[in-house]
Amino acid sequence: MEKTVNQKAWFLVLPVLLLVAFSAVVPLMTVVNYSVQDTFGNNQFFWAGLEWFEEMLHSERMWDALTRQLFFSGVILAIEVPLGVIVALNMPKKGFWVSVCLVLMSLPLLIPWNVVGTIWQIFGRVDIGLLGYTLDKLGVDYNYTQDVLAAWITVVVMDVWHWTSLVALLAYAGLKSIPDAYYQAAKIDQASRWKVFRYIELPKIMGVLMIAILLRFMDSFMIYTEPFVVTGGGPGNATTLLSIDLVKMALGQFDLGPAAAFSLMYFLTILLISWVFYTVMVNLEKQEGL
Repeated sequence: MEKTVNQKAWFLVLPVLLLVAFSAVVPLMTVVNYSVQDTFGNNQFFWAGLEWFEEMLHSERMWDALTRQLFFSGVILAIEVPLGVIVALNMPKKGFWVSVCLVLMSLPLLIPWNVVGTIWQIFGRVDIGLLGYTLDKLGVDYNYTQDVLAAWITVVVMDVWHWTSLVALLAYAGLKSIPDAYYQAAKIDQASRWKVFRYIELPKIMGVLMIAILLRFMDSFMIYTEPFVVTGGGPGNATTLLSIDLVKMALGQFDLGPAAAFSLMYFLTILLISWVFYTVMVNLEKQEGL
């Protein structure tokens, strides 16, 4: 019997596609237009070809920002993923405290990004901030506006505080989906806690962890508001990540051509790495299905 395919569902999706086309594709085409042209004002444009892309590829400034960005994302993933899994493993599985823990873990995720930056900006100040004041009284030389190491520690700890909950909640959902039969079999075999995690829990939540890594990488690679509010990219250019450098180039210096080329390369880099993560996730799902 031949199966009938109903295509009417596309009419429900069409408004969303049109909205995405208007809000994403049209601005993207505008950026592409700026990336291959030059202007001297008065809305007069001149063809520049790939000149801006070549300039960006040979720009030491862009490569320095990319190095800082990759370092930041690597540190974030190295801390938040293991920490999130540890928190998820120690969260209660049953009872009243499950709801309490879930609510508490969700609270940092509800705070707007600019508010997070403002909180940590005040929190780290030596004169009025609890953290800065306490460290100063303990004799620790801490000043995130002047010391590079202090600025990096502040930005990293701020992001860990804000986003570790996301990894923990995703890992917790993956752990809750593991059938009890696996734990019962491990108990019969007298498997240690490490072996239960290594051979049961970790393989079962690997797909969820890949999603968490993908989400955290994309967000950390595009982060702007929090570090800009806290350090403004300083001291000097120590915490000037790709997004901050791009905004400075486009709005601060009004170099629209180089900034457009920069943003397209930025976009393609995120797209490429996201595709790699997606391919890995698909392969993991195929292996689990075998």
